[in-house]
Amino acid sequence: MPEFSTQTVSLAVADGTTMDAYIATPAARSTDAPGIMVFQEAFGVNAHIKDVAQRFAKLGFVAIAPELFHRSARGFEGSYTDFAGVREHMAALTLAGLQADIDATYAYLAKSPGVDRERLAATGFCLGGRVTYLANARVRLRAGVSFYGGGIAPDLLPFAAQQHAPLLMFWGGLDTHIPPEQYRAVADALSAANAVHEQVVFGQADHGFFCDQRASYNPVAARQAWALTLEFLRAYDVA
Repeated sequence: MPEFSTQTVSLAVADGTTMDAYIATPAARSTDAPGIMVFQEAFGVNAHIKDVAQRFAKLGFVAIAPELFHRSARGFEGSYTDFAGVREHMAALTLAGLQADIDATYAYLAKSPGVDRERLAATGFCLGGRVTYLANARVRLRAGVSFYGGGIAPDLLPFAAQQHAPLLMFWGGLDTHIPPEQYRAVADALSAANAVHEQVVFGQADHGFFCDQRASYNPVAARQAWALTLEFLRAYDVA
């Protein structure tokens, strides 16, 4: 018997657009399964993001990964060696659009049969790390886990005061895309807002260290980050 099943659904977004989302559901689950939103990198809902959703499904979560580029390139999957190919889609993103996408994803997950809406969380990588931070300010989560979320500082620092749930944030010490002054600014803003947060910097890890399809993959940091993620979700009664 398979450990999980998958499907793609189409979600209606408040701005009139339609967004596809990949869902991984555990084969055997209780009537009160936890739910988690898995937000993509700049490279789309690709094999890596689907694998993360499946890993959560194997642990009993209902995981949903929305396609955040649906307005500019529905079904888009970029190459990790061609960042130029994702720039136009990144540039097409807006704060209002991302917030509408968060709302649609959260509403679907919260209303899914068998999902305990009191045990919902979010995680994401790079772009998705930023969206996780936004989601935690937008909807009622139990916990959020952000991996190397670029673009939070300086523009989104005011959302630090709106964080609903405890937040775990991972950064790479070798990451030139997010220098120390940026992730320190995020930590300082969260502390000033009295938000519950944990900051973990892997000194020898680069941007994208969790993804085993990238040249920057760091297996030691990835293994530790996954263990910390699961413990964080357990600590705040999601898992």
